[in-house]
Amino acid sequence: MRKLFGTDGIRGVAGEYPLDKKTVLAVGQALGHHLPAGPRRIVIGQDTRESSGWIAQTLAAGLHASGTEAESAGVITTPGIAFLAHTKKFSAGVVISASHNPWQDNGIKVFGPDGYKLPDAIELEIEQEIFSLLAGGISSTTARSSSTSMLTADPQLHKSYVQWLARPRAGAGPLKVVVDCANGAASALAPEVFKLCGISAEFTHNAPDGRNINENCGALHPEVVAREVVSRKADLGICFDGDADRALFAGHEGTVINGDAVMLLLARQLKQRGELANDTVVATTMSNMGLEIALKELGITMLRAPVGDKYVLDEMKKSGAVMGGEQSGHIILSREATTGDGLLTALRVLEIVTGSGKRVEELVGMKAFPQVIKNVRVREKQPLNLIPAISASIEEAERDLNGSGRVVVRYSGTEALARVMIEAESKEKMARHADAIAQAIQKALGA
Repeated sequence: MRKLFGTDGIRGVAGEYPLDKKTVLAVGQALGHHLPAGPRRIVIGQDTRESSGWIAQTLAAGLHASGTEAESAGVITTPGIAFLAHTKKFSAGVVISASHNPWQDNGIKVFGPDGYKLPDAIELEIEQEIFSLLAGGISSTTARSSSTSMLTADPQLHKSYVQWLARPRAGAGPLKVVVDCANGAASALAPEVFKLCGISAEFTHNAPDGRNINENCGALHPEVVAREVVSRKADLGICFDGDADRALFAGHEGTVINGDAVMLLLARQLKQRGELANDTVVATTMSNMGLEIALKELGITMLRAPVGDKYVLDEMKKSGAVMGGEQSGHIILSREATTGDGLLTALRVLEIVTGSGKRVEELVGMKAFPQVIKNVRVREKQPLNLIPAISASIEEAERDLNGSGRVVVRYSGTEALARVMIEAESKEKMARHADAIAQAIQKALGA
């Protein structure tokens, strides 16, 4: 079992273990030692949190101690680093970001030279060396180099990714678009990309100050851009999360379009073009039953993977699918990118809406089952099935729903949370069982 790496890299409160200076140095050293043979070069990118700069510099010092050269792409999205790692032939790519988490948190995500996240087994090997380095003590030379190491962003790396995104595409025509950048990495890229694509857009939450990333904006709060769409009389709203690997949308009347609806939209287009390999889409256990039914009516099979984009991608590779994603708006289009890319998703959705001449709400056409998700902050992550009260409340919900709904209870891979999801035709049953399970978790494990 990995102790540092979760479903999306190493995360924690910036300045505290495992994102204290000593541990970040060890991460850099251990990562450098696990790179492929040959000249070792790593590209580092970061989001807009006030801690991202010093974490990137400290990691670079650890890499330098292992004989690895580090280059900076500056503030850039997570998929931007995945793209650069692969296309610019780096040994690996690292993103300093905690994605949708609050500004106090940060993280270290690693991509291999192929642009994909590292396999769990490699992360475990890196972890073991990190613990060994920490036990043996960080050398004084490494510690000193962390205070003198300076990463300077190479504007050509930023430019390369922007130009790839903006390669000839259909614009947005007469559409009026509002874009919420979440005061995150998209703030440094979206205005430039949209301008190059000939898309006229109004941007909000694109003035990061180091502490306002994801704060009451972006993909965590799609209702915010939905309100802006209505107040500005726009046609479409787009919102990203802090590192812009996900995108959600809003229609002209303020209807939020989540990741399930986006998957349906994109899958339908791919099938019409004959580009949906094996007529298969990969979603997660959290995706709505309504998506599964809508896809089935189109002759498309939906497979479910555990929550986490790396697990979606694993299932895509096994099944030969070329599209997969999460309800959160993290969509993987594997013929174009190695990971979810919110900017790419936004451009593809704009292309579909513009080409159809219809409203995005008209194009979706999915009847979603009522669904509720409750988050419970926990002090530790014990196996839920081994706690009798929790296990009993889950079994009671499943018996009562009797095939007319779904129960998914799991821990977050990136936060100290238990997530309770209930989906049912009956809103009363849905709410009652979600409350009962959440209360059982709170009583047994609540922080």
